[in-house]
Amino acid sequence: MKKNILYIILIITSVSCADNKKTEQVPGNESKMTNTIVLTEKQISASGITTGVPEERSMSAIIKVNGRIDVPPQNMFSVSMPLGGYLRNTQLLPGMHVKKGEVIAVMEDQQYIQLQQDYLTVKTKMQYLETELQRQKELNQGKAASDKVLQQAQLEYNTQKITQHALAEKLKLININPQALSENSISKSVNIYSPINGFVSRVNVNIGKYVNPADILFELINPDDIHLNLKLFEKDLAKLSIGLPLVAYTNMDPGKKYKCEISLISKDLSADKTADVHCHFEKYDHSLIPGMYMNAEIRIKNGKTFALPDESIVSFEGASYVFLGNGQNRFQMTPVQTGLHENGYSELINPEKLNDKKIVTKGAYTLLMALKNKAEE
Repeated sequence: MKKNILYIILIITSVSCADNKKTEQVPGNESKMTNTIVLTEKQISASGITTGVPEERSMSAIIKVNGRIDVPPQNMFSVSMPLGGYLRNTQLLPGMHVKKGEVIAVMEDQQYIQLQQDYLTVKTKMQYLETELQRQKELNQGKAASDKVLQQAQLEYNTQKITQHALAEKLKLININPQALSENSISKSVNIYSPINGFVSRVNVNIGKYVNPADILFELINPDDIHLNLKLFEKDLAKLSIGLPLVAYTNMDPGKKYKCEISLISKDLSADKTADVHCHFEKYDHSLIPGMYMNAEIRIKNGKTFALPDESIVSFEGASYVFLGNGQNRFQMTPVQTGLHENGYSELINPEKLNDKKIVTKGAYTLLMALKNKAEE
C-alpha cells in the first residue's frame, strides 16, 4: 500500500502544473509549503481521489468519569443502647451479614433490674388504685363519701397510670415487652436486635465495655439501595438526564462492566466545579462495598450533526485539514475543527463554512504527501 502511495505521489509531483506557484500559504509554514495543488484527470484517476459533501449523522460521545460506591442516609443504621450499660456478648465483625430481628448483642446493667422492678411495683399498685377508685365512686353516689375523697382517688390513679405508661415505654427502649414481664422474668440482661437485613460496616465496642446512651455500638448497612456517586464537571451536567444508562467498572477488574442508570443529578456545585450524580445499579453485586472507587463511561447522544469520514481529514503540524475541490482539478487544503469521533466519522464544528463545497473523501492523505514533497523540492 505504501509503495502505491509513493508511486502516486511521484506521478503527481512530477507533472504538477506551474500555476501552483502563486497560491495561498499554509499558516505557520508560509515559506515552504503551498496549500493548493492542481492535478490532471490521469493523476486523479491514478490516485483514486473522490469528493463528497458532509453527511448528517447521529453521533454520540463517551464521558469518562469516576466516583465511589455510596449509601443513602436512610440505608445506614447506627445501633446504640438508649439507657447505656455493659456489653456482655456479641459475635459481630465488620463485613458480617445480619438478619432483621437477629440478636446481635447482649447488654447487662443493674438499672435494667431497677426499671423492671419499678414497673411491676406500679402495675401492682395500679390494681389496688383501680379497685379503690371504683369503691369511692360507689360511696360518692350513695353520699357516703365526699367529692374531695373521690377526686383524690382519681388523681392518684391517673398519676400512677402515667407512671406505668412511662415505665412501659422505657422497657420497650431496651427491648423488654412490658406485657410479658412478671416477677419471675426479671433479668439483668437485655438483647439488642438487628433492625435490618444487611451487613456490619463497623464495630465500635468490645465485651465488658460500658457504653453511654449516646455511644454507637455498631453501624449496619442495608445494601438494597447502594448506589454509585459520580463526580462530573459543570460543563458536562447539561448533557445528562435522569434514566441515562452508563457502565461502571473497578480498577481491579476493568473488564467486568456493571450496568447503571442515572437516578439523581445534584444542583449544587462544589468548590472544584463538580456536582454529584447518583446512579442505581441494574443488578447489585455484593462484592461491591461502600467507599469502593469506580470508573464509569457515559455515552452522550449529541443528536444530528454534520460529519466526514476520518480518512478525509488529515493532520498537519497539530491542526486538522480537508481538501476542497475548487474546479478545474484544483484542490485546496483548508483548516477545519472537529468534535466527536464515532464509527469512522468525525463531527465538523461550524460545518456551514463548507456548505456547497466538494470535499475530498478519499485520497486526502495522498494530496498532503504530494504538497509536502513539493515543498521539499
